[in-house]
Amino acid sequence: MVYGGGKITMILIVGGAGYIGSHVNKLLAKNSFKTVVFDNLVYGHREAVQWGEFVLGDLADRDQIRLCFRKYPIEAVMHFSAFAYVGESVVHPARYYMNNVANTLNLLEAMREANVRYFIFSSTCATYGVPQEIPIIEDHPQRPVNPYGRSKLMIENILEDYDKAYGIRHVNLRYFNAAGADPEGKIGERHSPETHLIPLAVYAALGINNDIRIFGTDYPTKDGTCIRDYIHVTDLSDAHIKALEYVKDKDMSNSFNLGNGIGHSVREIIDAVKRISGNDIRVIESERREGDPPVLISNYKKAVDILDWRPHYADIDTIVDTAYRWHSKNT
Repeated sequence: MVYGGGKITMILIVGGAGYIGSHVNKLLAKNSFKTVVFDNLVYGHREAVQWGEFVLGDLADRDQIRLCFRKYPIEAVMHFSAFAYVGESVVHPARYYMNNVANTLNLLEAMREANVRYFIFSSTCATYGVPQEIPIIEDHPQRPVNPYGRSKLMIENILEDYDKAYGIRHVNLRYFNAAGADPEGKIGERHSPETHLIPLAVYAALGINNDIRIFGTDYPTKDGTCIRDYIHVTDLSDAHIKALEYVKDKDMSNSFNLGNGIGHSVREIIDAVKRISGNDIRVIESERREGDPPVLISNYKKAVDILDWRPHYADIDTIVDTAYRWHSKNT
């Protein structure tokens, strides 16, 4: 992956100690960008920040983020700092609106004061809600069904207003299911609690967990389980750099889906982990979870056409293999 580089050199990565942010940081450093990671380490991991500068701070503290802009010659911001547990967002919506929305406003205000005009936002396909058509395109109606998705959509709406009023150009990157780990094995995926299917299946294959639970086996899909679009975290990272180049070169805002355009069922993911690990996995079938759509698959053609981006790790066994190798050594 080769980038133009050179135009923007110093990037602030908010939430850069987390899963996706740390992978983006690695790829930015590999391509000669200078980075500053700002993270409160509530969900992030200090050991994942292996490149650039690190600032321990919280967006809830306006003075901390302002100081960061004063100390470093920041030219653009990539924002990954958000709570992202859908079920928790339903039980504790205030926590999500305060952290995901109010704290983002603190960040945007600090950007305004520092005259920083470029913003790459970690958004989500959850802003679409229950899809009316598959695959999902960017102009699909955005009707999120939980506070997490609504908090992300609120930020997208805020960014549109900040673009018009203050000239802050942004790109919304709507992820589907981020998955996998750094192919070089330096960083990977670690959440507490872990809710993502691939690492949970890997834990079961490694004997760390006794089993894997399938929520819902009666969906109108080929095997009765939910189908999702899994995108490798390195491909996501690549898209962030291309989005940065786009927003700088074009001086305009936009939104893009990031996925593989391929759907895999829960059972297919478990089978892939079995193949890669060579181990059997005990499966427990449970009732559906509220709010899980049967199928979520992206149409990412817009990113191909405009950003010249495309997935390089599209094969599900390749994605699972990177995750399995990392967890085998780091769990």
